[in-house]
Amino acid sequence: MTAIAGVTQGEEAAALASVRAGDEVAFATLADRYRRQLRVHCYRMLGSVDDAEDMVQETLLRAWRARESFEGRSLFRTWLYRIATNLCLNALERRPRRITPPDLGPATQNPRAGLIGSPELPWLEPYPDHLLELTAPVDAEPDAIVVARETIELVYLAAIQHLPPRQRAIFILRDTLGWPATETAALLETSVFSVKSGLQRARATMRRRLPDRRLDWKSATRPTEDELVILRRFMDAYERSDAGALTALLREDARQTMPPIPAWFEGRATIVAQKAWWLGPGSTGDLRALPIVANRQPAAAFYRRRFNDTTYRLICVDVLRIEDGQIVEISSFLDPLIKSFALSATL
Repeated sequence: MTAIAGVTQGEEAAALASVRAGDEVAFATLADRYRRQLRVHCYRMLGSVDDAEDMVQETLLRAWRARESFEGRSLFRTWLYRIATNLCLNALERRPRRITPPDLGPATQNPRAGLIGSPELPWLEPYPDHLLELTAPVDAEPDAIVVARETIELVYLAAIQHLPPRQRAIFILRDTLGWPATETAALLETSVFSVKSGLQRARATMRRRLPDRRLDWKSATRPTEDELVILRRFMDAYERSDAGALTALLREDARQTMPPIPAWFEGRATIVAQKAWWLGPGSTGDLRALPIVANRQPAAAFYRRRFNDTTYRLICVDVLRIEDGQIVEISSFLDPLIKSFALSATL
């Protein structure tokens, strides 16, 4: 018998027989092997951590209710993916795609622009790395495929939101998870020709939306040591209110976004000028930072203590995109987009 994720086909067949007979414990044990990868799949489709968790819960509920109809003609994993993907496609018909500030217009050149949040807009959300870690001894797909860094980074998620829903599903199943065209066509109840043509169009869109990439992240699942060094220097620059040190870390054409604030900034000089009220004369307080990881990228949770206060309070999570030893993008996420990180509100 062939092993599947550490469990033989015979053992999984026996578990499925128990599930069809109404064994809730057997169902929970089997479903837990797939929960993490289903949540990542739904996150890629929807761009929201909360929405992804809702879809997973609904997927498992529907699978349990329809357990007697599962005849084992496909893998249990494929059946769950079919339910989850169709739920996501239905959700995308009812709601707008997730956005980032550059989707709303050009960068502002005024470093003192009013920074007013728009939390009602459907912002792309960051994904806490603790949700990417294994929650069971085995997993149903190799970790490098399920949460490959290249396909969980924010720049990838932002690009994929521009695909029409069915193209998005095809692209994720084929290019991200490596499913065969025949299996993808069966899941989506369409033809292999439609899958191949949809994938071709999706790839063309992604090539236009993604920046030129020097590094191949397919074999990486965590930030590199060099990136962590840059992250520590980045946090230190803020904690010491050192605008010069921040300037040295940024590439000349770097960009800064701050969802749910629609305004965004492009260019090292503009970014540093915008940060002047935090870094130097006129600042409102001092900062402390904790290193974290989001979307497999180096990140920091920032806490600010106002000069008339004694407590450091959480203000944002900064996610860094680093290329060739320089920061090329800072994505600063404010409330309510960081609640899934379960960070302490104060230090």
